Amino acid sequence: MKKTPEHQAQRHHKLSRIFEIILFVSLAAASVYSAIRLAGAPQSLPAGVEGKTRSDYLLMLTQCILGLVVMLLPSRAARRWKLPVPDVLYVQYYMFLYCAIYLGEVFDFYYLVPFWDTLLHSFSAVMLSLLGITIVDVLNRSGKISVSLSPGFTAVFAFCFALALGALWEIYEYSFDALLGLNMQKFRTAQGVDLIGREALQDTMEDLIWDAASAFCTTAIWLLLTRKRAKQDSETKNEPCKPAK
Repeated sequence: MKKTPEHQAQRHHKLSRIFEIILFVSLAAASVYSAIRLAGAPQSLPAGVEGKTRSDYLLMLTQCILGLVVMLLPSRAARRWKLPVPDVLYVQYYMFLYCAIYLGEVFDFYYLVPFWDTLLHSFSAVMLSLLGITIVDVLNRSGKISVSLSPGFTAVFAFCFALALGALWEIYEYSFDALLGLNMQKFRTAQGVDLIGREALQDTMEDLIWDAASAFCTTAIWLLLTRKRAKQDSETKNEPCKPAK
């Protein structure tokens, strides 16, 4: 039996709700855990001793609380401005937060898994590019504006949208590192050694470069597919009608 679009939409919505519940429970539990551990954690560790300090648990707690807040923003914004955001994007968003905060900070995947941060930034840039394309598509379909934004403009907007949010994320990391003495930008190794020079800048610059590269690839592929589909539709319309027998 072939699934109808309505059945697929219901399935995607149900999947989105499941991911939302898993993310909420995980972050809530991690917030309680990090708050308890923060109370008894040492300010620093002796040389050669591995473990977590107060700043590590403070970072974990900050990220988890922030995750609980931002996980609700897309759905609230979509309802506020009546944006028909696909449930698939919600699933991608919840997956990103789970991998970035719960696995990345709570389970130290940033240090344990090679290129974990690179993978997350690439994934987030793809997700944000698709969100930018969705926003323009909604504007094109809306009767409140009298212009139709071209696929080329849509691709440029989506690329800039993803890169701008990636830059805002780096500003957020830098600001909280400075205010709370955290290590979001990974300018300090897992052993507590501060990096200097280009090594200290490497994490931030690599993040922005991967944001740009992933957003560019996503929007370029979308633009090529859109133009190919438009060409096929135009050729179909121009085909001569076959005479009835």
